[in-house]
Amino acid sequence: MQHESEDTFLLREIRDLLRLVAEPQIAARDKSQRTALREVVGKSKKSQNAVLLMTGENSQGVIASKAGIDGGQLSRLITRLREIKLLSPSEKPKLLIPITPQLFEVE
Repeated sequence: MQHESEDTFLLREIRDLLRLVAEPQIAARDKSQRTALREVVGKSKKSQNAVLLMTGENSQGVIASKAGIDGGQLSRLITRLREIKLLSPSEKPKLLIPITPQLFEVE
């Protein structure tokens, strides 16, 4: 068991070092994805709220109800987000990038 713990520790150390090296590329990728997300969602509070509910735990119906968004509008939003590879292909919409509500605040 001790050996397995050491291996796990070493793997975590390697992972953390790789993240440090890759940080500039990850930040650039995330920035472009967040910009694309803002462009698709726009200023609609209902669309913004819907996107924040896309955690992979809610069905489209639940998202539409909680966000107060029309089902057709939500369907078009989901389709567009999938086209630009920001949503998982699963039945319950899940954003592939982490976001916070502050993403949609005016800068």
